[in-house]
Amino acid sequence: MNNLCRKIGLPVFGIASLLILDGCGTVRGDADGGAAPPAKVVLAADASLFAVEHPEQFPLAMAEARAATSELVVTGTVAPDVSRAVPVVSLVSGRIAGIYARLGDTVRKGQRLLTVRSDDISGGFSDYRKAVRTEALTRIQLVRARDLYEHGAIALNDLQIAEQTEDNAKVDVETTAEKLQLRGSDLNHPTGLVDIEAPVGGVITDQQVTNAAGVQSLGTAPFTISDLSNIWVVCDVYENDLASVHLGDIAEIRLNAYPDRIFKGKVSNIGAVLDPSIRTAKVRIEVRNPGIMRLGMFVRATFRGQTVQMHTIVPATAVMHMHDRDWVFVPAPEKNFRRVEVVGGDLLPENVHLQEVSSGLQPGQQVVANALVLDRMVNQ
Repeated sequence: MNNLCRKIGLPVFGIASLLILDGCGTVRGDADGGAAPPAKVVLAADASLFAVEHPEQFPLAMAEARAATSELVVTGTVAPDVSRAVPVVSLVSGRIAGIYARLGDTVRKGQRLLTVRSDDISGGFSDYRKAVRTEALTRIQLVRARDLYEHGAIALNDLQIAEQTEDNAKVDVETTAEKLQLRGSDLNHPTGLVDIEAPVGGVITDQQVTNAAGVQSLGTAPFTISDLSNIWVVCDVYENDLASVHLGDIAEIRLNAYPDRIFKGKVSNIGAVLDPSIRTAKVRIEVRNPGIMRLGMFVRATFRGQTVQMHTIVPATAVMHMHDRDWVFVPAPEKNFRRVEVVGGDLLPENVHLQEVSSGLQPGQQVVANALVLDRMVNQ
């Protein structure tokens, strides 16, 4: 009987010892567990779903709605206002004797641009001197004819012919003198050199002559002077976007050279013909030039639409860019977070800590305020 008790008592003692040891281990574990254990993320069966033991460690933010007008952003270039571009026309032909202005120079009205040595002026002075001498002779003949008529030596008809001849001679003098003056010659200083002056003030935007080159009368303009105080911005707008642009709309202009500065312009023309290869139309914007806009500069023009759209706004840190896509984390039941693909927009100009979300998220939804922290836990 004693042997049987010994056989039974040994296993019972062993089980009791194990229970005591297990109890001691449990008490020791509770004593060491005063601090919250680190968050542990477990990948669920759904690849976009992540289980988190302590989701409270990842603060949430509420997606908000923001009203904004629709906008269209296009590219363009700075061009001169052709209505403010004045060609410098030469009324004489000849060879250039001197050039006193160059492409890109700023000139004032009346400033000498070039000098032309012209045979037209030499011939004009010859005709003028002949007309002056002829008029002096006819004037003397008229005085003599009047004296003869008063003494009855000639008929009235002869006097009238003398008067007509004198009048014609005066007309010839006035005509030849006006031609010389129109061509820029001084009647008191006959010379074959003519100075071509700037008809208006502005910037020389085109030059077609060089030293010792020839100039044709009323041919190609040697220079073109443009007033660049107002310029054009010419943009290409795709056919599908033309409905967003209207005459008189205000556009915001940003120069690539000065991206932080915004200029205002007004749409003055929408091209009636599309480019058949790229299906775009030319849109012209008139802009006041503060002095830093140069012809040929690249710009971005933003057209604000007439309709109001509601955009979703979240903290910029809530949007994670990965593999050329944008993602956010939203809370899911049973301590889970779901990774959702969205289409991220621009940062708000008035608050760079907020970002627009174009699609994939609705106002009122909650997102993890810092998606990068949770993503790091996921990839551990």
